[in-house]
Amino acid sequence: MFFAPTLRTARFAPRAYDRSFERFVNDAFAGARRSPLVEQDDKSWTLSLDVPGFTREDLAISIEGAVLRIDSKAEAKRQFKAAYELPQDIDVATSEAKLENGVLTLKLGKLVPVSQATQLQIN
Repeated sequence: MFFAPTLRTARFAPRAYDRSFERFVNDAFAGARRSPLVEQDDKSWTLSLDVPGFTREDLAISIEGAVLRIDSKAEAKRQFKAAYELPQDIDVATSEAKLENGVLTLKLGKLVPVSQATQLQIN
């Protein structure tokens, strides 16, 4: 949330005005940052994010377990940073990313959990 300090005097800035101004500033500065469009099927999730002005070389995507991180590299003209946690681990081998016309589309494979249970012999 963006914090915008305001002058608080009963005569010039009643409480309702403060909240309206804060909402206006928050929408103006944070409104461009939207949640990704997410679709899913049995085997994968598809995320679409608007990243206008970025090239393939400007972005770095990392996956660790169920967490997806997207960062702009240091030499990029603009900065971008986002992280998303999915409900299941991501299969990196079946995942792919595509950047086209300012839209980053990620197809992330769902990792099927493997049972680690072993059978114990009864003597």
